[in-house]
Amino acid sequence: MLKKSVLSLITVIFLTAVTIISMSIYTLYSKKQISVDPKLKEISGIEFDKSNRLWAINDSGDDPKLYLLNKDGSIDKEVLITNAKNVDWEDMTQNDFGHFFLGDFGNNKQQRKWLTIYKIENPIDIKGDTTEAEIIKFTYPEMDGSPITPDRRNFDLEAFVAFGHHLYLFTKNRTEPFDGITNVYKVGDHAANFDAELVDSFKTCTTLEKLCWITSAALSPDRSKLVLLDSTSIWLFENFSGDKFFSGDISRIDLGIVTQKEAITFYDDNTIVFTDEEFKGIGGNTYLIKLDEISKTIIQKKL
Repeated sequence: MLKKSVLSLITVIFLTAVTIISMSIYTLYSKKQISVDPKLKEISGIEFDKSNRLWAINDSGDDPKLYLLNKDGSIDKEVLITNAKNVDWEDMTQNDFGHFFLGDFGNNKQQRKWLTIYKIENPIDIKGDTTEAEIIKFTYPEMDGSPITPDRRNFDLEAFVAFGHHLYLFTKNRTEPFDGITNVYKVGDHAANFDAELVDSFKTCTTLEKLCWITSAALSPDRSKLVLLDSTSIWLFENFSGDKFFSGDISRIDLGIVTQKEAITFYDDNTIVFTDEEFKGIGGNTYLIKLDEISKTIIQKKL
């Protein structure tokens, strides 16, 4: 009798696990739009141009190029930035004027002291297949030349947005022990050398670093909403005051199964597009959600 009870319990646990996994897979793949060209298997940043066509960049190891995607995910055009290098391109954003910014600021080993952001015209205005960029350089004063101990490993970066006349940088936390905090730094949006100014911080989660890392950020076209992306979630910030992004309403949107989600942007004020990298046949897709249709978990309400 005991053996039957144990077997029944195991069966229930197994079926429950299968159900949870199936629901998690459906949560993500029900939002899938297209698979992107295999040449973009390490897609790390996306942005729409003035004609609402989608551009993308690759992570480290690729040429310093932007790729224009067709609606089926194939590549329509490539633009080479002739005075740039792709050391570790991690995100892409644009300002109110349509300038694109490309962040070469990946810092996995916390060893890069100076990081680079390339600023170019809106790609729709590039007539040929090459362009030159303004070069923005910055460093973290907190690194100050001293050894980066495990509890201070918060100088990696994969996410930023343009707001006003500044760029806001959201760190990818690699602290040991992991505390889940993304720091927000501010630099200017024009060619110069900057000391990044620490202006704020936000704690996502501490369950597991690979689930809580911030890998991309985006602002809605009307600049009223900020989103941060991690492997399982979108963090939505609304009704904030000025550049105090965490001062208003905060919600979490569940994205289901864990994949290497690396890029996010707004199509319009209500529509978000995000992507994941291809890994062992999983991912390599673009996904779409509508904020007025998606379920959200409230984390904080503005007082």
